[in-house]
Amino acid sequence: MGEANKSAGKAAKEGITFGCALAMVISFTTWKSVGWAIFHGICSWGYVIYYIIRY
Repeated sequence: MGEANKSAGKAAKEGITFGCALAMVISFTTWKSVGWAIFHGICSWGYVIYYIIRY
C-alpha cells in the first residue's frame, strides 16, 4: 500500500505542475504579460478551466 500512495502522490504533483505550466503558457500567449502569467500559474488549473469556459 505504501507504493500506491507514492505513485498517487507523484501523479498528483505532476498534474499540479502541468496545470501550472499550462496556465502560464495560456496566460502569456493571451495577455503578453509575465506578471499575469505568474499570477495565473499560481491559480493553476483554476485559470485553465476558466479560460476554457470563457473563451
